Amino acid sequence: MSDAVGYLMCAVLIGAGATVVMDIWAAARKRLLGIPPLNYALVGRWLGHLTRGRFRHAPIAASPPVRGERLIGWLAHYLIGIAFAATLLAFWGLGWARHPTLGPALIVGIGSVAAPFFVMQPAMGAGIAASRTPRPGVARLHSVVTHGIFGLGLYGAGWVASWLDSLAWRSFW
Repeated sequence: MSDAVGYLMCAVLIGAGATVVMDIWAAARKRLLGIPPLNYALVGRWLGHLTRGRFRHAPIAASPPVRGERLIGWLAHYLIGIAFAATLLAFWGLGWARHPTLGPALIVGIGSVAAPFFVMQPAMGAGIAASRTPRPGVARLHSVVTHGIFGLGLYGAGWVASWLDSLAWRSFW
Protein backbone atom coordinates (compact mmCIF):
# COMPACT_ATOMS: atom_id res chain seq x y z
CA MET A 1 0.00 0.00 0.00
CA SER A 2 1.32 3.45 -0.84
CA ASP A 3 2.25 5.93 1.87
CA ALA A 4 -0.46 8.32 0.63
CA VAL A 5 -3.20 5.69 0.96
CA GLY A 6 -1.93 4.68 4.41
CA TYR A 7 -1.81 8.32 5.48
CA LEU A 8 -5.39 8.89 4.23
CA MET A 9 -6.72 5.73 5.91
CA CYS A 10 -5.04 6.69 9.14
CA ALA A 11 -6.35 10.28 9.03
CA VAL A 12 -9.90 9.07 8.34
CA LEU A 13 -9.85 6.48 11.13
CA ILE A 14 -8.25 8.76 13.72
CA GLY A 15 -10.20 11.88 12.75
CA ALA A 16 -13.57 10.17 12.63
CA GLY A 17 -12.82 8.35 15.89
CA ALA A 18 -11.84 11.56 17.66
CA THR A 19 -14.95 13.29 16.35
CA VAL A 20 -17.10 10.47 17.72
CA VAL A 21 -15.45 10.97 21.11
CA MET A 22 -16.26 14.69 20.90
CA ASP A 23 -19.88 13.87 20.03
CA ILE A 24 -20.14 11.46 22.97
CA TRP A 25 -18.83 14.26 25.20
CA ALA A 26 -21.47 16.63 23.80
CA ALA A 27 -24.24 14.10 24.53
CA ALA A 28 -22.91 13.49 28.06
CA ARG A 29 -22.61 17.23 28.67
CA LYS A 30 -26.22 17.70 27.59
CA ARG A 31 -27.47 14.86 29.79
CA LEU A 32 -25.38 15.68 32.87
CA LEU A 33 -25.17 19.47 32.71
CA GLY A 34 -28.11 20.43 30.52
CA ILE A 35 -25.84 22.19 28.00
CA PRO A 36 -27.15 21.76 24.46
CA PRO A 37 -24.68 20.59 21.82
CA LEU A 38 -23.80 22.64 18.77
CA ASN A 39 -26.55 22.57 16.16
CA TYR A 40 -24.67 21.31 13.10
CA ALA A 41 -27.56 22.35 10.88
CA LEU A 42 -26.41 25.93 11.52
CA VAL A 43 -22.90 24.98 10.39
CA GLY A 44 -24.47 23.54 7.24
CA ARG A 45 -26.49 26.73 6.81
CA TRP A 46 -23.33 28.80 7.06
CA LEU A 47 -21.54 26.57 4.53
CA GLY A 48 -24.55 26.68 2.23
CA HIS A 49 -24.55 30.46 2.27
CA LEU A 50 -20.79 30.48 1.58
CA THR A 51 -21.52 29.00 -1.84
CA ARG A 52 -23.74 32.05 -2.46
CA GLY A 53 -20.98 34.45 -1.48
CA ARG A 54 -22.15 35.27 2.03
CA PHE A 55 -19.55 34.76 4.73
CA ARG A 56 -20.87 36.66 7.76
CA HIS A 57 -24.25 36.38 9.47
CA ALA A 58 -25.68 38.21 12.48
CA PRO A 59 -26.74 35.70 13.76
CA ILE A 60 -26.76 32.58 11.59
CA ALA A 61 -30.06 31.40 13.11
CA ALA A 62 -31.79 34.42 11.52
CA SER A 63 -30.47 33.56 8.04
CA PRO A 64 -32.72 31.58 5.71
CA PRO A 65 -32.35 27.79 5.94
CA VAL A 66 -30.41 25.95 3.25
CA ARG A 67 -31.65 22.72 1.73
CA GLY A 68 -29.86 19.77 3.36
CA GLU A 69 -28.18 21.96 5.99
CA ARG A 70 -28.24 19.32 8.73
CA LEU A 71 -26.50 16.73 6.53
CA ILE A 72 -24.05 19.35 5.24
CA GLY A 73 -23.23 20.39 8.80
CA TRP A 74 -22.67 16.85 10.07
CA LEU A 75 -20.54 15.92 7.06
CA ALA A 76 -18.47 19.06 7.56
CA HIS A 77 -18.08 18.27 11.27
CA TYR A 78 -16.56 14.86 10.48
CA LEU A 79 -14.48 16.12 7.54
CA ILE A 80 -13.02 18.85 9.75
CA GLY A 81 -12.14 16.23 12.38
CA ILE A 82 -10.41 14.19 9.68
CA ALA A 83 -8.56 17.30 8.46
CA PHE A 84 -7.25 17.95 11.98
CA ALA A 85 -6.11 14.33 12.24
CA ALA A 86 -4.33 14.78 8.90
CA THR A 87 -2.68 17.88 10.36
CA LEU A 88 -1.46 15.86 13.33
CA LEU A 89 -0.01 13.25 10.98
CA ALA A 90 1.54 15.92 8.75
CA PHE A 91 3.51 17.29 11.70
CA TRP A 92 4.29 14.08 13.60
CA GLY A 93 4.17 11.51 10.78
CA LEU A 94 2.75 8.04 10.49
CA GLY A 95 5.14 7.00 13.23
CA TRP A 96 2.84 8.82 15.65
CA ALA A 97 -0.03 6.58 14.48
CA ARG A 98 2.07 3.50 15.20
CA HIS A 99 3.01 4.76 18.68
CA PRO A 100 0.61 7.56 19.71
CA THR A 101 1.59 9.99 22.43
CA LEU A 102 -0.67 12.36 24.30
CA GLY A 103 1.23 15.62 23.76
CA PRO A 104 0.83 15.98 19.99
CA ALA A 105 -2.83 14.93 20.18
CA LEU A 106 -3.58 17.58 22.81
CA ILE A 107 -1.61 20.24 20.90
CA VAL A 108 -3.70 19.64 17.78
CA GLY A 109 -6.95 19.13 19.71
CA ILE A 110 -6.71 22.24 21.84
CA GLY A 111 -5.12 24.17 18.98
CA SER A 112 -8.11 23.34 16.81
CA VAL A 113 -10.20 25.71 18.97
CA ALA A 114 -8.72 28.50 16.83
CA ALA A 115 -11.08 27.47 14.01
CA PRO A 116 -14.30 28.24 15.88
CA PHE A 117 -12.80 31.19 17.78
CA PHE A 118 -11.49 33.03 14.72
CA VAL A 119 -13.53 31.71 11.79
CA MET A 120 -16.84 30.07 12.62
CA GLN A 121 -18.01 32.09 15.62
CA PRO A 122 -17.31 35.47 14.01
CA ALA A 123 -18.82 34.34 10.70
CA MET A 124 -21.95 33.02 12.42
CA GLY A 125 -22.52 36.24 14.35
CA ALA A 126 -21.10 35.27 17.75
CA GLY A 127 -18.00 37.47 17.46
CA ILE A 128 -14.35 36.56 17.86
CA ALA A 129 -14.08 33.86 20.53
CA ALA A 130 -17.80 34.15 21.31
CA SER A 131 -17.41 37.80 22.35
CA ARG A 132 -21.00 38.62 21.32
CA THR A 133 -22.63 35.80 23.26
CA PRO A 134 -24.42 36.37 26.59
CA ARG A 135 -21.61 34.67 28.58
CA PRO A 136 -18.42 34.78 26.48
CA GLY A 137 -16.16 33.36 29.20
CA VAL A 138 -18.39 30.35 29.69
CA ALA A 139 -18.69 29.80 25.92
CA ARG A 140 -14.90 29.98 25.56
CA LEU A 141 -14.36 27.53 28.40
CA HIS A 142 -16.81 25.06 26.86
CA SER A 143 -15.06 25.39 23.49
CA VAL A 144 -11.61 24.80 24.95
CA VAL A 145 -12.80 21.81 27.01
CA THR A 146 -14.60 20.30 24.02
CA HIS A 147 -11.52 20.68 21.82
CA GLY A 148 -9.40 19.20 24.62
CA ILE A 149 -11.75 16.21 24.57
CA PHE A 150 -11.23 16.07 20.81
CA GLY A 151 -7.47 15.92 21.52
CA LEU A 152 -8.02 13.03 23.91
CA GLY A 153 -10.10 11.45 21.16
CA LEU A 154 -7.21 11.82 18.72
CA TYR A 155 -4.97 10.04 21.20
CA GLY A 156 -7.51 7.27 21.87
CA ALA A 157 -8.31 6.81 18.19
CA GLY A 158 -4.58 6.73 17.51
CA TRP A 159 -4.26 3.81 19.92
CA VAL A 160 -7.17 2.03 18.26
CA ALA A 161 -5.59 2.59 14.83
CA SER A 162 -2.26 1.31 16.16
CA TRP A 163 -3.96 -1.77 17.61
CA LEU A 164 -5.84 -2.45 14.36
CA ASP A 165 -2.60 -2.06 12.44
CA SER A 166 -0.90 -4.58 14.74
CA LEU A 167 -3.70 -7.08 14.05
CA ALA A 168 -3.27 -6.76 10.29
CA TRP A 169 -1.25 -9.39 8.48
CA ARG A 170 0.71 -6.58 6.97
CA SER A 171 0.87 -3.00 8.06
CA PHE A 172 -1.86 -0.62 6.89
CA TRP A 173 0.64 2.21 6.82
